[in-house]
Order: sequence, then C-alpha cells, then structure tokens
Amino acid sequence: MSTRSAPAMFDDLWTDARLVTMRGDGLGVIEPGALAVKDGVIAWIGPMSDLPATGAKRRHDAGGRFVLPGFVDAHTHLVFAGDRVGEFERQLGGATRKELAAEGGGILYTMRETRKAPVEELVAIARPRLRRLMSEGVTTLEIKSGYGLDLDSELNMLRAARRLGRENGIRVVTSFLGAHVVPPEFAGRSRDYLTHLAEVILPAALAEGLVDICDGGIEGLSIQPEEMMILYRAALNAGLPVKGHTDQYGDVGGAGQLAALGALSADHLEYSSEASITAMAKAGTVAMLLPGSTLFLNEPRRPPLDLFRRHGVAMALATNCNPGSSPTLSPLLVLALGCSLFRMTPVEALRGYTVVGARAAGLAGKVGELRVGLPAEFVLWEIGQPAELCYWLGGAPPREIVSGRSGI
Repeated sequence: MSTRSAPAMFDDLWTDARLVTMRGDGLGVIEPGALAVKDGVIAWIGPMSDLPATGAKRRHDAGGRFVLPGFVDAHTHLVFAGDRVGEFERQLGGATRKELAAEGGGILYTMRETRKAPVEELVAIARPRLRRLMSEGVTTLEIKSGYGLDLDSELNMLRAARRLGRENGIRVVTSFLGAHVVPPEFAGRSRDYLTHLAEVILPAALAEGLVDICDGGIEGLSIQPEEMMILYRAALNAGLPVKGHTDQYGDVGGAGQLAALGALSADHLEYSSEASITAMAKAGTVAMLLPGSTLFLNEPRRPPLDLFRRHGVAMALATNCNPGSSPTLSPLLVLALGCSLFRMTPVEALRGYTVVGARAAGLAGKVGELRVGLPAEFVLWEIGQPAELCYWLGGAPPREIVSGRSGI
C-alpha cells in the first residue's frame, strides 16, 4: 500500500526501482517500486502495482536499480588547515604519537595551521573534501570545530562549516568541539579552559547561530571527565544536545556518563564496559563506530559489537575524516571496513550510514529514510544487491545522486 494519497501532479517520478527504504528493523526493500517527488519532498512511495494514475512533469526509469537514502556522515572533522603526512611517514618509521605530540605535533600542529587560516581559506581547503564525500552519496554530514581552540578560530571553523553547507547544497550539522584538547595558553589549567569554553566561546558561537550539537572528549587525558561536565552542563542548559568521544584508549566509563546526559551518541567505544552499554541502551544513545581510525592507527582493539547487539544499542558508521587518525573521504570504504574489521552485517552497516546516522546527528525522522514527507535525497546504485556496497573496498560508484537541496 502507498503511504499517502497522490497529489494532482508530481514534479518527478521514478519507476521500476528497488527501493531500500530503511523502514522497520531491516532494509525495508520495495521491488519493483516507484517514488514520486513534489517540491523537493518525497510525495509518494510504494509498489509499482499501487502507483496512482497521475501525471509527472518528468519521468525517470530506474531500470531496476537499487535506490537508497543519501548517506549521513555523522562524525567528521572536515574543516582544518595543514596535513600530517610528515607525521604519518615518521610513525611508519617507528615514532610514537606521544613522541610526536611532545615535539609539538598532533592536534596542536593542526591547531597552529588552522589558527593561521581565515574563513575563506578554510572553506577553500575543505571544499574538495566535501565534494568527494558528496560524490559517494553523502547528502547530510556533521562537521566539528576543535582545531582552533580559541574564540576567533573556533568561530571561524564553524562559520566555514555553515558556508560549506550553503554553497554546496548539502545539509551540514555543526558540532562545537572546543574541548578537543587543552591549548598551550591554558597548559596546566584544564578546568579554567573548560570554564572559558562554557562561559565565553560557546555562548559566542550560539549567539551567531553556529552550533547544533556540543561535542567533547571523555578519555581522561588532557581533560578529565568531571571537567568535561562543565561544558556539557552549559550546553544542555542552552538547549543543545551533546555527544562525545570516549573509551577509545581504555574504559573510563565515558559511554555511561554520556548516556546519563541523554547524549545523541557515544563515539569510538573500543573499551566500553557492559555497564556503560546497558546505560546507552536505556538512554537511546547511539554507538558511533569509526573503523577508519582502527585501520589507520593499526589498533588491535574492536568495539564490543556483541554487547551492542545483546542490549539493543543502535550502531552508526562515519568516516571520522581528520588529519591525524582517519584521513578518509570514502563512505564506501567505511562501509566495507565496518563489515570486514568490526564484523557488522551489511544490513547493520547500511542502516548505520543512513537511518541510525541520522539519529546520531540529531536528525531522527528527518533524513536517512525513504518515506513520504522526507526530503528527496537518495542515490541510484549500479549494484546487484545492497550488500555489494559493503563488499567492494571503495568501489561501486553511484549511478545518480538526487538531492532536492542541491539538484545534483
């Protein structure tokens, strides 16, 4: 059955499609199906046999191709200046991340380069990265700050993210990650830095309408978990949802702390305990899995997928595009890694990059599915079955990308 009465005239109608709607708990495939668009919104979707006798300005024969929602890349650090190729070469020669950081490398190197770049330069540098993600079917993405670590540079990163969305016709969700690490001017004063973020930088970003989510790190490294709560409380009091990087290097109970805050997602989670995962399940906090980092850093530890499944914690996937631990711009590679490294099923991986990714981005019920009333953002793939998108290591380019926002 169709899900809504047909309007008098559609703008566009796709027929003979194999629609992967992401409805229910699986892929929700309708075949052969039809999908109609009116004013950039899905106006009708259902089996070909139920297609109403109505007109369309433009008709498209999908030719039996699979049609999936546009990908939602809900964890990226897309905006930054400089790269860390030299550090990559040195690590291959045996240098440790700790040694590089002691020499002024790592995040602080990227901070210095990013602070020197005006908004226009940050946009120009990030634009090719964004277009590469879009070319593989991303229609919504999250972009974090966190490489500025002072008022002007953090705001510039967020301004650049907003501009990238406007100028490229893609939905961008921004996350404030001022609590990425402690900058040099606050060395030894991490609590003062978190107070500065909560009382000065975050309010300035909010006043300019630059922030959708507050992110942070609960790893017990340069910032202690109780200090992160200074910023998280300020964000929640301002009406912002929160998420966080945690339990990547050891079990600090961060996933449980994030769940207690009602966080959208807890990200990384290689060492999360069953107690934390139980709390995530109760709170509805998404497990954001980032296999690009696991591959690039050659980390042996894997997130506890069996516990996520046992407790019913939804799993999302994202590129985690960043210069230090996941320099990838390929959602298709991440889908493959989610299956080959983490042993996700193709259904879990595909849902993780669409409907569950939408939850992690604070867009549950708004993107990541094919259903009436949602934006017309979908991709036609030249594949024999959906699992093929997880099988090829970065292969299977899209046949056609449809976006009501960009017209691409």
